Amino acid sequence: MLIAAARRRVAALRQPVPAARIARALWTAWAVILGNVVFDRVIVVAGRNYIAAAGRAARANPSGPLANMDEWMRPAVARGFWIATAAAGAVLLTGLAAVKTWRVTRTPQQPSDR
Repeated sequence: MLIAAARRRVAALRQPVPAARIARALWTAWAVILGNVVFDRVIVVAGRNYIAAAGRAARANPSGPLANMDEWMRPAVARGFWIATAAAGAVLLTGLAAVKTWRVTRTPQQPSDR
């Protein structure tokens, strides 16, 4: 009885409308996760570059001023935002277009009224 109910639910989810809804949600989740990963990677690389520049500045002139972190990280935040937005947007548009194409090919065609 329990297995039969589970099979009916899975069969219902495999119908075109619920399957497309699930696919859109998964593509959206993938785009959000990708955007966060790309943004984080840009920030990490900028932080590493700042640490290297601060070390070089400290070795070159031990009594002089260190590299300003704000000058390194503010541009990295803006750059990371735009790169992450572009990557997430590309994945989202690709995914939604694929789902729409799949839905068009999966929906039964209505007979034309002539």
